[in-house]
Amino acid sequence: MREHINPNSMGKGGIFMSFFIKELVKNKLKQITSDELLHYANNYNFSITNKQAQQITQFLKNNKLDPFKKRDREQMFNQLEYITDKQTSDNARVLLEHIIKTNGLEYLFD
Repeated sequence: MREHINPNSMGKGGIFMSFFIKELVKNKLKQITSDELLHYANNYNFSITNKQAQQITQFLKNNKLDPFKKRDREQMFNQLEYITDKQTSDNARVLLEHIIKTNGLEYLFD
């Protein structure tokens, strides 16, 4: 089993790395294209239309929500449900939680 280290426990360097990772993720969400989103949806067995992908990317580009904050994340999943459906939103939530846990990234999220 792979051991995960919390960078925040490593002093200033760890805090900087946490900030860097968060900014990298937020920037990617702002810049993702509908084609990229459709590619990822296909890779993770999500069914979304071209129109839904465009609506999702538009939402991501135009909002100031922080996916690392629980309240903001909930708003993002609610919007995803509005654009797609409850099942897609729930599946995305499960996938995100799985990715966070398997990569030891829990320390980044509240």
